[in-house]
Amino acid sequence: MSEIIYGFIFGFLSSVGFGIITNNPRRTLIPAGLVGAVAWIVYIIVGWYNHGLIMPNLMGAVVIVILGNLCSILVKAPVNIFYVPCLVSLVPGAILYDSMRNFTLGHDSLAAYGFVKALTVGMSLAIGFIIAEVIANKLYPPVKRYLAKKEKK
Repeated sequence: MSEIIYGFIFGFLSSVGFGIITNNPRRTLIPAGLVGAVAWIVYIIVGWYNHGLIMPNLMGAVVIVILGNLCSILVKAPVNIFYVPCLVSLVPGAILYDSMRNFTLGHDSLAAYGFVKALTVGMSLAIGFIIAEVIANKLYPPVKRYLAKKEKK
């Protein structure tokens, strides 16, 4: 349980922090932080049941896209404002760092393993984005129409 609480806190802080670094509008920082926190919790929970790297990253990416699109509609901001800060915690930077370090130290097999692992994570993130974008394109036009009708009243 404490892992979920810490995951929520640090997922929120990392998304908000990267949103600040990339100069996102202030009104988008809290929603982006919440999207990043929920995505990180999903990553943790899926990781409990699937000990690989593909499914946790894929499901985290799906959550980022679904909630990011919803937040972009509600906050009226470009969706990339939510995608970029939330995705940072899922990017395999540490894996790539270790691979480059192993490569420079002459441990070619370890470096190749790390590069393949990082490529796998990157592909799972990309596929997760594609799957969720298709879902979001089907789900959110009715939401946009409903909000447009509500604003006219």
